[in-house]
Amino acid sequence: MNSSSYGFNVSSSVRYRDFVNSAVTNNVIVLALGLTINYINGTLIHTFRKHQVFYVNPRYILFIHLVSNDMIQLNATISLFILSYVNKINASICCFIVTFAVFTTLNTPLNLAVMAVECYIAVCLPLRHPQLCTIKRTYILIGCIWAFSAVSILTDVFIILATEPARLFYSTIFCERDNLFRHPISLEKRDVSYLIYLSAVWLTLLYTYFRIFFAAKAANSVDGNIKKARNTILLHGFQLLLSMLTFITHLLKNTFRKWFPKYYMNVLFAFYIIVQILPRFVSPIVYGLRDKIFKQYLRKHLLCTKRKGIP
Repeated sequence: MNSSSYGFNVSSSVRYRDFVNSAVTNNVIVLALGLTINYINGTLIHTFRKHQVFYVNPRYILFIHLVSNDMIQLNATISLFILSYVNKINASICCFIVTFAVFTTLNTPLNLAVMAVECYIAVCLPLRHPQLCTIKRTYILIGCIWAFSAVSILTDVFIILATEPARLFYSTIFCERDNLFRHPISLEKRDVSYLIYLSAVWLTLLYTYFRIFFAAKAANSVDGNIKKARNTILLHGFQLLLSMLTFITHLLKNTFRKWFPKYYMNVLFAFYIIVQILPRFVSPIVYGLRDKIFKQYLRKHLLCTKRKGIP
């Protein structure tokens, strides 16, 4: 009896120690990546603010909106990741963080679609670009992106307020979206709206890509700007592909639990890095490193150095 009890205690102690070590390691990795991405994105925003040349270009305005949105989304999801190692938190705090996380997650594909359309107009309709892509219209489109996302997520909040007792917001829960927005109407609305939403964004990206491709082919052009525009939309497609994994998280988690029951937590961590962290690395590459004008100014601020020839 003593031997059995002793063996059980040792086993429990080992499992607990492994869990603590894994939790500390995972949180350190996530925080390190988060700080790195925030530093890069913060430098991008600082570069944009310091140079007026970017204020008058809709492309850079949309890009910096995407970067700012990524920073909010990244900080919200990192907060949820860290809180996942806490047993339970107040439901009101959880609702606030989840709402911002979903808000910004919905913004990303829409912003990518708008950037693809701007790229298409610049290449295929260059004479109409100054009239169609004005600064005022750009900010109106950004407002529409936030309004569309607000309608989607705030509907779920109103459903909670209408169907759940008030004591829910004073209780403690394990902070996950499905634990909060658990009403059948919310779950059904989520699946239908995601399908329509992502289909529209993908169709926009495919349409703009092929129009640019055929325009270049018809002109038998080897113009570097056309090739760059085409590659930019491909990068947007890659970003969108990574972002799409967020919208099917609930399905993938159930699949991983069945396929890898023993390594489920490790798989979830790898999944989190791929879905939440990796897409935030892609955004700076699209314009921050590929765009000659932005890169020229960015290098000075990123390395905290002053370079001659840069006003």
